[in-house]
Amino acid sequence: MSFLGNKGEKLACRYLKRKGYNILQCNYRCKIGEIDIIAQKNEYLIFIEVKTRSSREFGEPFEAVTIYKQERLRRLAESYIVNNQDDKLNYRFDVISILFEDKKPAIEHIENAF
Repeated sequence: MSFLGNKGEKLACRYLKRKGYNILQCNYRCKIGEIDIIAQKNEYLIFIEVKTRSSREFGEPFEAVTIYKQERLRRLAESYIVNNQDDKLNYRFDVISILFEDKKPAIEHIENAF
């Protein structure tokens, strides 16, 4: 993982904790790929993709979560639920978009993104 990506994921975890999310796992890996953050808040199990950029040169960070990436995240979430979690919780997919264009990072949290 890049330095910027790692910095973005740590910032996203701090942000989520301040918002009352319980971080269950960071960088969950299996043979299909990786989920950046898995958290729980209330009755939801939340799979979170973090996209971090230093400029808008290639668009907004969240725009990098393509249909292909969304499908892979769904398969990863299914694998996680089968292997690790009680299936009684609802689940959703969020995207946290972080832009380090200025001194202070801009964080956009898109709940139930797809």
